[in-house]
Amino acid sequence: MDRDNSYYLEDDEVLEHGYIQIYTGDGKGKTTASLGLALRALGHGWKVLIIQFTKGDSATSYGEIVTSSKFLPNLDVVQFGMDRVCYSHNVCMDDFKEAKRGWEFAKQAINSGKYQLIILDEINICTAMNMIKVSDVKETLLHKPENLEIVLTGRYAHPELKAMAHLVTEMKPIKHYFDMGVMARQGIEY
Repeated sequence: MDRDNSYYLEDDEVLEHGYIQIYTGDGKGKTTASLGLALRALGHGWKVLIIQFTKGDSATSYGEIVTSSKFLPNLDVVQFGMDRVCYSHNVCMDDFKEAKRGWEFAKQAINSGKYQLIILDEINICTAMNMIKVSDVKETLLHKPENLEIVLTGRYAHPELKAMAHLVTEMKPIKHYFDMGVMARQGIEY
């Protein structure tokens, strides 16, 4: 397939300007979309970091963690969360501590110059529940390295973050097998 060469970077070119992307909404696919982007970047030799907020269930063994340790040396995946999914009704102080610990790690990684793509998976949930201050996220994003692409995922993306992002995609549910009682499946949802 022919491609317009003015649109694409050559394989050995460096990303000069990284953008801020947000994947949000009530539909399935936010994390999955970010993982697809990570796979694409890895294919071009980028160093990628995925920081998962509100996820820390070692018993679940998320597929992306297994894959990163076995097959993808340029992919780092780090979790900061308890052994359950975080919702407003089950949040405790330990959730706040994990989110804060994850955010401190994220800020260091953003400023490290080590990565070309950083995915902040479920950070929107953390800002919506005031586990991480929106003002702190905004400040960090405003001063990110010029050539770093950053993706924020999760429901309830804050309007101020959406306003400063360069790309915002909202996942909208039309139909979901969860409504038929199908629970999260290994290899599909985790």
